[in-house]
Amino acid sequence: MEDEKYKKAKKRVQEIKNFYIHLTVYLVVMVIIVTINLTAYTTGGPDYDGWNFQFLYPFGFWGFAVLMHGLKTFVFGPGSSWEQRKIKEVMKKMD
Repeated sequence: MEDEKYKKAKKRVQEIKNFYIHLTVYLVVMVIIVTINLTAYTTGGPDYDGWNFQFLYPFGFWGFAVLMHGLKTFVFGPGSSWEQRKIKEVMKKMD
């Protein structure tokens, strides 16, 4: 019984760790992309045509993926409070 609890806890901690790694990589890459765009905007030569909004695509799509990963990890994933409440609700109805 304790071994099973340990395995579940270890898996849960790994899921949380994976989310934070994903979030950190996302933030670092977005900072780099914004910095590159700001640098190009402020130091652009005469042929530079202005601010490049292309970086908003990865910002938005990857940001959505990070959001979904966070929801899966903390709200709807195994061991989440929502799952525990639903299990208790179903068990109560079965009695």
